[in-house]
Amino acid sequence: MTRTAFLTTTGLVLGLAVITTSCNKKQDVVKPKGEIEIFEFCTGDKYNSDSKHFRSTATGESQDREIAKKKARSTAESRIARTVSATIQAVTDNYVASTEFNNREEATESFNELARTVVDQELRGAIVICEKLTQRENGIYVSYVALELSGEKFASKYNEKISEDERIMAEYNYERFKETFQEEMEKLGN
Repeated sequence: MTRTAFLTTTGLVLGLAVITTSCNKKQDVVKPKGEIEIFEFCTGDKYNSDSKHFRSTATGESQDREIAKKKARSTAESRIARTVSATIQAVTDNYVASTEFNNREEATESFNELARTVVDQELRGAIVICEKLTQRENGIYVSYVALELSGEKFASKYNEKISEDERIMAEYNYERFKETFQEEMEKLGN
């Protein structure tokens, strides 16, 4: 057999082997018994709070689509309010501890009271960054929502409210407060 004939024959045999083995019927991947993959809308890392934004997600269920949406929005607002309040509490504690306020307890209470007011006002302006509505076979609507509130915008509005309080303004240092606020926001991103 000549070298050319040998190479041609070898090539044909290898080609047939590849074709016949790759044409086998595909085997289905066996799913684990008792487990179903669940997909949730408006969730994941991009919907978590970070160093620049407060974020929150929620779902709401109802036979009425508008009620499902209201439930989701209300729950998301409640969650974002708790996150903002906890952050402001930490900022206030750290800020007041690092300053020379005469009555620290009164100053802390004033800061917290102002924070509640600003949170209530700013939640109305929270941006919807994700919203999905589904309906189950049984007719129940499920609303998924993710809200976002700018940390910088919140700090600015908070500063406006503080500047209206003469008791606090006497000893208030915005730059130090903003620095303390940014430190707490950085912790949200971790």
